[in-house]
Parts: sequence; C-alpha cells; structure tokens
Amino acid sequence: MSWTIDPSHTRAEFAVKHLMISTVRGQFTDINGTVDFNENDPTKSKVDVQIGVASLLTRDEKRDAHLKSPDFFEVEKYPTMIFKSKRATKIDPLHGKLVGDLTIRDVTKEVTLDVDYAGQAKTPWGTTSAGFTASTTINRKDWGLNWNVALETGGVLVGDDVKINLEVEIVKQAETEKQAVAA
Repeated sequence: MSWTIDPSHTRAEFAVKHLMISTVRGQFTDINGTVDFNENDPTKSKVDVQIGVASLLTRDEKRDAHLKSPDFFEVEKYPTMIFKSKRATKIDPLHGKLVGDLTIRDVTKEVTLDVDYAGQAKTPWGTTSAGFTASTTINRKDWGLNWNVALETGGVLVGDDVKINLEVEIVKQAETEKQAVAA
C-alpha cells in the first residue's frame, strides 16, 4: 500500500563532534518521499526519500552557510540527498533493519538503518498514519565531505562520524481509481 511522508511530522536530525569535546546537532526540514509499506510483510516494504539540503539548520547561520558551501554539501550543485531502500529485515513485530542507498553529492553508498515501528493511528480527518524511528551512523568522508582543521592540541575540528536520527510519520494514500474500479 502506498503511503507518503508527512513532512510536518517528520524530522531528520544529525549529530557530529565539534573540537572532539562537544556535539553539534542539526536537522533538515525539507523531507519528502513515498513508502510502499507492506503491513502484512514489512520485509517487502520500499522507501524512497528526498531531502532538500538547503533546509539544513544548526541554530548558527555562519555554520549553516559553511555546511551548505562547497567545503561540505555544495548545495548549489547538489541540492538533494536521496535514500532508496534495497531490502528490509524484520527482527520482531516492532523492530527491523532497512538497507538502502544514500546519495549525497552524487556519491552513493549503502547504509543500514535500525528501525522501530511505533504503530498506526486514525486521524480526526479520516486518514491513517503510521510512525517510525530510525537511526544509523555514517562516516561523512565516505560521501566526500572531507573538510576539516587540525587542532594544535591534537585531533580535528569536525568529527568524521555522523549520527543520524529520523522520526517519520507516513500517511496512507487512498486507493487509485484502477484499484477502486477493480473492487
């Protein structure tokens, strides 16, 4: 069954070490996509997500501008990150793994998301929503995000490992006319 991501109830957040002593957190607010969520067999589900990189926010305008520059995401040339699932595995009724290709700056690498299913709810507007959380850690350098500065005390300004956390709400779409006619 086809579902769409509800961008107003979905968050894509990241965390990375700064100066090797603190953590900088940020998010992307432009998130869209579709989920072919198979409720009977989640291993047959498919996910296709697009994230507008220009929507990056870290609560610091100068840092946001630097992250959008050619040193990192190069938003002018690569405006969108894409995740397309390849396979899903079920651990138990509420937990699984989603493996897919993550494309950043035209570099595509496979990532594995740990996924928790929060269930479904009927909304006051007559639609059905489902909720998921997902997380993974990636090495930013695998996608060509290499910029850094060595510190005189040792270490670097920006950590390589980026923790990604997702809170996703999807909305079930009405049957297509073809499906409705066939019924």
